[in-house]
Amino acid sequence: MNNEALLVEEADKGSANASFLEIVDVQTGKREVIAEFGYVIEAPNWTSDGRSLIYNSDGKLFIFDLGSKESKRIDTGFAVRCNNDHVLSPDNDRIAISHATAEDNKSRIYVLGMGDGNPVLLTPMGPSYLHGWSPDGHTLAYCAERNGQYDIYTIPAVGGVERQLTDSPGLDDGPEYSPDGQYIWFNSVRSGLMQIWRMKADGSEQTQMTKDESNSWFPHLSPDGKLTAYIAYRKGDVAPGDHPPCKEVEIRLMPSEGGAYRTIVNLFGGQGTLNVNSWSPDSKKLAFVSYRIRKAEEASNL
Repeated sequence: MNNEALLVEEADKGSANASFLEIVDVQTGKREVIAEFGYVIEAPNWTSDGRSLIYNSDGKLFIFDLGSKESKRIDTGFAVRCNNDHVLSPDNDRIAISHATAEDNKSRIYVLGMGDGNPVLLTPMGPSYLHGWSPDGHTLAYCAERNGQYDIYTIPAVGGVERQLTDSPGLDDGPEYSPDGQYIWFNSVRSGLMQIWRMKADGSEQTQMTKDESNSWFPHLSPDGKLTAYIAYRKGDVAPGDHPPCKEVEIRLMPSEGGAYRTIVNLFGGQGTLNVNSWSPDSKKLAFVSYRIRKAEEASNL
């Protein structure tokens, strides 16, 4: 379908009421809308067998079969206030989620077997927002607020003591491991605008990887380790530390050793579009979500 032909209010105000689950070929830039929803979905993960995508909507997780084009809810037990920070284990047997707990409405990280409905708490302190799982399966990386400051932390995947890796003033977010496990990529506002950074997995050698006039978020490494995808907001459209939905944004690619970027998608999106790694296993495609604000009469017909 041609989603550009829809009657849409292109104002960047209000809430999206139409979501498009899309796939883009990173070589050709060809986009394909594979499903349309009359509500908000977010943050697709591609499963390692290449057959399904996992996304969140209304606090719950779903698995979308790319063959049948059907969605099925994943059993997460009591964790029904999940946000868009969910990551599959390297073997795809487990999933780690960020769930807003009832006692204080703060996000905390849990791990459960895929669909077993038994979340196990990993981060007693909140808020904690998951973003990365080490390739060896041993460690999770996340953004957390502690004492008024948001920094990057890691914690053993079986639970234990968290370790703080960054301490610069301002927001550090979106930590994700490189496929070889040597680096953690993240985004940081420490330079004034939100930019892409990387550091060694132990927190050393923190290095700025983008230096441009955009606010860039959520670096995602391709499985072959060659490319980094991320979301970029135009300077002035958002505060550097904010990543709202319903903005004109770009999905960009840059070499994982640094260098010039290229834009592969321009879209109406932002928060929810590409929060977690959504590379296909063969490193040839990205899954993402774009949004529309439909006119009332059109939305009522969905």
